[in-house]
Amino acid sequence: MTEEVNPKAYPLADATLTAKILNLVQQALNYKQLRKGANEATKTLNRGLAEFIVLSADAQPLEILLHIPLLCEDKNVPYVFIKSKQALGRACGVSRPVVACSVTVNEGSQLKSQIQAIQQEIERLLV
Repeated sequence: MTEEVNPKAYPLADATLTAKILNLVQQALNYKQLRKGANEATKTLNRGLAEFIVLSADAQPLEILLHIPLLCEDKNVPYVFIKSKQALGRACGVSRPVVACSVTVNEGSQLKSQIQAIQQEIERLLV
């Protein structure tokens, strides 16, 4: 599967970072710190609840989620694209592809340090 990644899908996580992100998304699901789907992700951003946003670069058409990076930049929330909406769906614990998800804020969460580590890695991609 050598589907070209849309150049608008920036920043794009490499394989290692993608694995870390998907792993954290799975944990966020267990800790009830996950919102799935572009609409839910948008809502967490507007409410100031998002820690970071994961978008899939293979959403068709990609334009359906290109409003999200703009919102993220407004709200200073890191966001990152990964290659596969199928993989993102699996990490979100559903059998359907997921084009966007948001890991949400939870004070005193066990995931805090991991979330911060991912946020820093995403910010490094943007430099």
